[in-house]
Amino acid sequence: MENDVRSPEDLNREQTARLIMDFLHRIVMHHAMWFAEVQHQLGREKAWDVLDKALGRSCEIQLGRLSETLGFEVENGVPSALLKLPEETLTALRKSIAKNWLANDGVWFQAVEFSRGMFDAKRCNDSCWSAFSPFEAWSIRRFLNLPENPGLEGLKRALAFRLYATVNRQSILEETSDSFVFRMDECRVQAARKRKGLEDYPCKSGGMAEYPTFAEAIDPRIRTECIVCPPDAHPEEWFCAWRFSLKS
Repeated sequence: MENDVRSPEDLNREQTARLIMDFLHRIVMHHAMWFAEVQHQLGREKAWDVLDKALGRSCEIQLGRLSETLGFEVENGVPSALLKLPEETLTALRKSIAKNWLANDGVWFQAVEFSRGMFDAKRCNDSCWSAFSPFEAWSIRRFLNLPENPGLEGLKRALAFRLYATVNRQSILEETSDSFVFRMDECRVQAARKRKGLEDYPCKSGGMAEYPTFAEAIDPRIRTECIVCPPDAHPEEWFCAWRFSLKS
């Protein structure tokens, strides 16, 4: 930035556009910091209740103001431009956003790894998953309007709406009326490593932070067991498998 820039009015068009993008990033970060602090002060369950109220009102205000500024319509809380997209474009957009989420996760991991080493990267990664996974479960429950304690059928529905479900290929094997096996048949991260001739990324510790907290956030009666997850040996047809059972 040039030294003669003293206020936003001194910026050219590109610089103004970049500042707008930076403003949007600040909103996202501030939103996350508010949730983290409310969770710290009041606990996770209360934080989700507060988030439910704050998120709905915040989206209403922000979309309303942006629609007035940019001249687009909003229908039932959704920009009309999105609703008017062809179904194939909406599907492609959903997949692109999910891939961006996974790329963002990898960028953060590598940023820590390259500056602090693998141990700290895995430590941060696992802690992040222990926070993000139950949040994603809460978000999916809210989106699907799942009832309290929806059981294994609710968990099956929720697993299909994870971000991972869009970028990876997964399957469910029925076992008993009180259990099923969830399998990650194609993992985008592990497949990329395989193409490069690398060994599997040892993701078991992350999985143990991820899957039990997700399942318990859907229904606290559900128990999670790791069947196989790298660095464990696994068949060529799949990378990891998890058993979910309902505690009677």
